[in-house]
Amino acid sequence: MADTLRRLVNTSSYSVLQQKLEAWYKDYHVISCDQNLNRCCELVELTSKIQGQLFTILNLTAQEGGHYAGADTLKSRLLPWLSTCFTMASSSVSPDTSLNLIQDNVEKERKIRELSLSHESDMQKIEDQLCSTRIELSSVKQELTEAKVQLDSTKNKSVTTLLATEDEILHLKAELRAAYEQVDVYKRKLDVLEDYERQVRLLRDEVTFLTAEKTMLQERLVRSRSPSPILPRRSRTSSPVRSESPTRAQLTNSSRHARLVSRFSDLYATERLEAQSFLRRYIDDLETVQRIIFIAAVESFQAAKLAYRQFKLRVRKTLSPTHVGPETLEDAVVDYIVRNLDLYDVQTSVNDVINSMNVNPRISFPPEVDFVLISSFIREMCRIAFAMQTLDPTLDLAFSSDGELYSDMKYRRSYDSEFTAPLVAYHVWPALMEGDAVIVKGEAVTRRGALWRSRSRSSSPVRSRPGSPTRTLQMSSRSRSPSPGRLSASRL
Repeated sequence: MADTLRRLVNTSSYSVLQQKLEAWYKDYHVISCDQNLNRCCELVELTSKIQGQLFTILNLTAQEGGHYAGADTLKSRLLPWLSTCFTMASSSVSPDTSLNLIQDNVEKERKIRELSLSHESDMQKIEDQLCSTRIELSSVKQELTEAKVQLDSTKNKSVTTLLATEDEILHLKAELRAAYEQVDVYKRKLDVLEDYERQVRLLRDEVTFLTAEKTMLQERLVRSRSPSPILPRRSRTSSPVRSESPTRAQLTNSSRHARLVSRFSDLYATERLEAQSFLRRYIDDLETVQRIIFIAAVESFQAAKLAYRQFKLRVRKTLSPTHVGPETLEDAVVDYIVRNLDLYDVQTSVNDVINSMNVNPRISFPPEVDFVLISSFIREMCRIAFAMQTLDPTLDLAFSSDGELYSDMKYRRSYDSEFTAPLVAYHVWPALMEGDAVIVKGEAVTRRGALWRSRSRSSSPVRSRPGSPTRTLQMSSRSRSPSPGRLSASRL
């Protein structure tokens, strides 16, 4: 009996029962009805097991007291309790096994509680970590959003900076072009300034000559006041001052000669190529284009020489009644023309050149091309030719004809020539002559059979081109308005 009582004490069955009752009491309103019934059945089973142990102890105790020992107690205490029809559930296991099961159950429940507490603590920790992770995630998302906004702003700034840089580059390029143009303007101004300086030197020389002439005239005046009436007459007829005093035209002859020759070469190198490129838009044949430009140059010289002779006659007629001075009338006329080259009616010469080209048999076709297209080239050639007539000696173009014998002294062959051909097929640029000397070589194309080609071209009939709107407008304006040459003559 003592061993059974000791095992019952060691299992702490009543403390376990009390703990289960308290736990059930706490969770009664939280758990479901089935769970409450399970808890109640569990307590009943535990109570019945404890009661079975107690009845075993009661039986052993009664056996230890003798056959009649404890009868009064059983009668007064046990029988009334049994009268309530409470039947003790018979245990199908031995008392030792039941106590072991109760102890195992208590141990398992303790472990379950510990595991539950550790699980709850772990869950709390995980929840805390989850919350902190969520907070970190939200902060990372916010940082990512800020970084994206900053990236977009940086991208916009970069695009704006790139556009500003491109605009700045374009602006710098425009400034560079303007600077180059300004440099070109300054170069032209420098060339003009050098011309002015040369003219100033020439004018100083002229002033020196005029001062010497003035001194000589004063000496003649002093001599003319002498009582002898014959000496002044002799001095007027025999004085060499009038013939020896240079005019402006004579003083500037060398500088004008060099400038006009240089301008003639520039006209060949620049304006001729521009006119050729412009005509190639309408004419595919290069030979026809080169013939047109060559004939335009020759006709410009002819028209300018004719205009110069007419202009010179008008000036001589105007100056002859009032001419006085040491220089001759011819020198005074040339000097006046040199000083007033802007009075030259170049437009009339341009119109004459275009009219002559319209009836030229070698370039009368194609009719879709109007020679007014190269009027700027013709105008510049007429101005240069007119100014060359004021030189002493004058400059003129060498005589040329298709099929003539090629001369290395007058021409150089073009790149597409047949270098073994002795005859000129056609001319690209005329040669510039000063008397019998060649100043600037021309350019010619030499090919075999050039004489036959020239004859076939010269025998072709002259065909007038149909009037283009530009030419019709030009001729009507000439018929309505007075000639600029007349206006220049009226100014004289």
